[in-house]
Amino acid sequence: MRSDFVPLIFAGDINVYSIARAFYEEYGVKSYAIGKYQAWPVSGSKILSYSPNQQADVQETFIGLVSEFAKRHEDRKVILQGCGDNYVRLVSQNIKNLPENVIAPCIGIDLLDSLTHKEKFYAMCEKAGIDYPDTFVHRKEAGAEFDLPFGGPFIIKPSNSIEYWRHPFPGQKKVFKAECRDELDGILGDIYGAGYSDSTIIQNFIPGDDSYMRVLTSYSDKSGKVRMMCLGHVLLEEHTPHGIGNHAVIITERNEGLEAKFKELLEGLNYVGYSNFDIKFDKRDGKFKAFEINARPGRSNYYVTNAGENVARCIVDDYIDNKTGECRFVDNETLWLVVPKKVAFDYVPHEKYRVQMRKLIKEGKCVNPLDYKPDGGFPRKLRFLRSQLSHFYKYRKYLGKQQVERD
Repeated sequence: MRSDFVPLIFAGDINVYSIARAFYEEYGVKSYAIGKYQAWPVSGSKILSYSPNQQADVQETFIGLVSEFAKRHEDRKVILQGCGDNYVRLVSQNIKNLPENVIAPCIGIDLLDSLTHKEKFYAMCEKAGIDYPDTFVHRKEAGAEFDLPFGGPFIIKPSNSIEYWRHPFPGQKKVFKAECRDELDGILGDIYGAGYSDSTIIQNFIPGDDSYMRVLTSYSDKSGKVRMMCLGHVLLEEHTPHGIGNHAVIITERNEGLEAKFKELLEGLNYVGYSNFDIKFDKRDGKFKAFEINARPGRSNYYVTNAGENVARCIVDDYIDNKTGECRFVDNETLWLVVPKKVAFDYVPHEKYRVQMRKLIKEGKCVNPLDYKPDGGFPRKLRFLRSQLSHFYKYRKYLGKQQVERD
């Protein structure tokens, strides 16, 4: 059990819980977390202490919370990690003004703004030779007077997601899909009509079900060198309006060529900390195409820990124990899921993937990060059971009785 550091994590979702579980498993260390509201799965946990504060993502409150916590633990290093885009931004823009005992493995605000603004991110991909979907950047002042260089269906998403969520409207989603131009124009009208004023990304829809998706998680050390990469093959995503695109089932895999491209991009930017890329395989031209980067561990980060590269250990090795070494590419095949196995088998398309899943379950290489025995107790088990059962309703509502076989 380590006593020379303590994790302080901001947000209150499965991302936070997965990181806290990694710290607890590897070092026996209990994490502290702060988010805006009481929320599952962080509330009532034995492996982390969670405190809600509705002003947690406000600059003055955030700095006050970090400073107070650092003072209470002045005999230890405080590992600060944001697990939501708003918190990542707060850490990044305050990185030079944090208390001396606070460690924040992240990039500066200028690079963060460039990477998380999708228009600028695609320009970086272009320069690095990383493929991305056919893209048109729409600006509010253009209205409906513009021509697209590609046909539908269309994917519509804001360039600036933080600004976008500050302007809610009925039917708001992370990502929209429009079958035709009229539907596209209507979605743009809703987005800008709510008050959003930054650019909007319009892309040619890449065909293919959830199993064409990949997620790449990387850790870059304080010198800007990539020390760990883990590629996940997404087999199923969530399909609720606010959760669409969130991963539900992942099997780890290797793709040396793909990993090499993103390693070169990150090291060329002198990137620091965790990065998380969403990627989709385009069967029309056989290319993997990047959608976006998250400058933090992703919600599904426990798929990395489950495959043998504990996400907490990467940070501790780098900042606390000052270890160096070559980049570790995860090649251990494991299964991660956050839905009941029955839901996974009903909705994961293609029998070949279900065969893989059965094999990994039989070998004991399957994990649901929320199902953790040391964090038991009847109330928590009941909450876990309720959350799992809710997925049967959600998938039936948004995908129908059963996923259509597409072999």
